[in-house]
Amino acid sequence: MRRALDALYDGCQWLAAVCLFMIFATILAQVIGSAAGVYIRGTDAYAGYLMAGASFFALAHTLTRGEHIRVTLVLDRFRGGARKALEVWCHVAAIGLAAAFAWFAWDMVWWSWAYNDVSAAEDRTPLWIPQMSMALGTTVLTVAFVDGLVGVLTGRVVAKAGDEPAHVE
Repeated sequence: MRRALDALYDGCQWLAAVCLFMIFATILAQVIGSAAGVYIRGTDAYAGYLMAGASFFALAHTLTRGEHIRVTLVLDRFRGGARKALEVWCHVAAIGLAAAFAWFAWDMVWWSWAYNDVSAAEDRTPLWIPQMSMALGTTVLTVAFVDGLVGVLTGRVVAKAGDEPAHVE
């Protein structure tokens, strides 16, 4: 099971990477087209769809590697059973929020598909297609939070961010 979950998270990471590369390719095509005097319809909309895809596909992988921002100001003050109880509460709350987000994302995909809703931009893309990345990403994020909860309950080490601050300057 562990290998299957890690493969799922890694697969989503690769989908996010493909989305990032496709953003680059889309913008490059737009720049080259502009320099050649050719307007390529829908490139700005597709770059936006791909940005959403990259963001949502990266959520679960980022969580399982301990790279999400966690406010540990309160959590670090607890030890033993109290800390474990607080970790369980945080995971249960996160599961509830992520599951609700996933539910409503899938609901939005369904209604967009049922009503043939298309983008208002020039590309006229059926909206359920780019919305799928949000629905899939939040679903896998929910699975990752459940995986984290199981890890906390069984004593498995859940990924933690390093002590070294991020180098973002």
